[in-house]
Amino acid sequence: MLGWFHKLGSPKLFFEISTRWQNPITALSVLVIGGCAFWCLLFAPADYQQGHAVRIMYIHVPAAILAQSGYIFMALCSAVYLIWNIKLADWAAKSVAPLGASLSFLVLITGSIWGKPTWGAWWVWDARLTSTLVLLLLYLGMIALRGALEEKGTDGRACGILAIVGLVNIPIIKFSVDWWFTLHQPASFKLTEQPAMPLEMWLPLLIMVIGYYLFFFSVWIYRIRNEILIREKKTAWVKSWAGSS
Repeated sequence: MLGWFHKLGSPKLFFEISTRWQNPITALSVLVIGGCAFWCLLFAPADYQQGHAVRIMYIHVPAAILAQSGYIFMALCSAVYLIWNIKLADWAAKSVAPLGASLSFLVLITGSIWGKPTWGAWWVWDARLTSTLVLLLLYLGMIALRGALEEKGTDGRACGILAIVGLVNIPIIKFSVDWWFTLHQPASFKLTEQPAMPLEMWLPLLIMVIGYYLFFFSVWIYRIRNEILIREKKTAWVKSWAGSS
């Protein structure tokens, strides 16, 4: 099992395997998100209180889920690098940070647009909003720290430690609406309870989340493959691949 794990950590092997994943995942993500967006805009019912403003949920909620999942994934990759010194894991973590930052920014922007008609303000220092802002700052901090230390070759270890320490913010985001009084509504989905919305609303939302996951990994694959080519450009297999493509 451990031998397979280290084998998959080979940049050349991962590049070859991801070649088969890249286009199908990208095409499927576009199909799912495009089709579900059409469904959400035209067929999903409006909310009895928020009206059609609730439709921004189909962008906001999946982005929030992926921003947090992306950070967990980045931290796991960092842990693999720190424990086993697998360089591909560090490159994987590096490839996540800009995606996570973009999604966190999208969460805050769509949340502000959603909050204005709902709360009467573009921004409040709500526990969930503030912890999501901290998530964005953590992603930006990762990008800045790597840019500052990359030439010295110490960026992987420093960013790995920061990513793991920053994990403490994820449960704060998740449980902030339960731990403190906040304006943000509680979670609509819980494993122990039925969804707090009708099937006509939560089913397209669930499919949109799946589409976001597919899109996230399709872009991540593009980024890590590009990182592999940059890092391994002097190796014989990259020169051979470049000459044949």
